[in-house]
Amino acid sequence: MIRFENVTKQLGQKTVLDGIDFEVGEGETFVIVGLSGAGKSVTLKHMIRLMAPDDGKVLIDGEEISEMDRADLRHVREKFGVLFQSAALLQWMSVFDNVALPLREHTEAAEDEIRERVMEKLEMLGLDDAAEKFPVDISGGMQKRAGLARAIIMDPKIVLYDEPTSGLDPVTSRRIDGLIVNMREQLGITSVVVTHDLHSALAIGSRIMMLHEGRIVENAPPEGFIKSKDPTVQSFLESQYITKKGKWEGMGHE
Repeated sequence: MIRFENVTKQLGQKTVLDGIDFEVGEGETFVIVGLSGAGKSVTLKHMIRLMAPDDGKVLIDGEEISEMDRADLRHVREKFGVLFQSAALLQWMSVFDNVALPLREHTEAAEDEIRERVMEKLEMLGLDDAAEKFPVDISGGMQKRAGLARAIIMDPKIVLYDEPTSGLDPVTSRRIDGLIVNMREQLGITSVVVTHDLHSALAIGSRIMMLHEGRIVENAPPEGFIKSKDPTVQSFLESQYITKKGKWEGMGHE
């Protein structure tokens, strides 16, 4: 579904991505982790061509997008929903109108249909009681859920999540994790998640890829990731108090 072939990207004097190769299959929850500046968000931006590689190819459903014209690129981007780190809600609009915005801008749906589709997504995410509230009147976790409702309102095949649990307390973070899992199980959505939160990555990921200094140092299912022999991976795990022993030993997807 998503394929990177020898993708290289330089920003200024820094090589942010250094010939990376990986593939995301349909229905996966593919998690990208790494230290700040490792190239995680840059990788995400390449998937919808907010950035283009200096060398290499990015393919979506077998189509190489780097040289696409505007019309073809728009068609590809329609396959994606994006949940931004800040939720990126428009503060002067209600939750309902924020979620409805893509339908009003990109479809000719009647208001009755828009209301039905928006309320369906808000109910799915436990936000139906907040439909008429404004972003300032709801919690950070609710704002993230509203952003997710907007990201899926056009029924995308793929959702990109940029630090979905950033700034949230542990309880709210785990609720967001549960919603990401539900998106896969209920809607069959392919998810790509960028996160610093390894506990989240291990809970939701079908595979976890770690970037370090622009290169892939590990790409494995969670149970393989925590047993990686790469010293960079082990240092990253230990920094979040995750070891091969204890609660993670023999882990699967219980």
